[in-house]
Amino acid sequence: MATFHFDLVSPEKLAFSGDVDQVDVPGMEGDFGVLAGHAPVVAAVRPGILTITTGGTHQKMIVLGGLAEVSDNRLTVLADVVTSVQEVDRAQFAETIAEMEEKLAEKEGSELDHAIERLDHFKSIQNILNATAMH
Repeated sequence: MATFHFDLVSPEKLAFSGDVDQVDVPGMEGDFGVLAGHAPVVAAVRPGILTITTGGTHQKMIVLGGLAEVSDNRLTVLADVVTSVQEVDRAQFAETIAEMEEKLAEKEGSELDHAIERLDHFKSIQNILNATAMH
């Protein structure tokens, strides 16, 4: 399988840099997979699980928003926050979700819509984390 270069960067660190077979990105308009030779594209990244595939192994990373750019047989994801699934503190993540739920009552209109959408993204990440913990 043809490979391409992938960089996953956050303000705090370079989380991943190397040649990969495929990357599945949680996009705002829907998840999308990138393979070698992908057409150039720039897409907003939503909170979710980004999966890096190399040599048949899958590495899952939690990203909390950002921007993805595919160009010249390379993918760069500039993530607001990135953490590997293994490193996440599940109790802290659950607490963050509980705090988000409590703050919903303070919001209205489009701000409420945005908060609900973000909460839904966090809950779907939590579901994946819980499923991963069982394996």
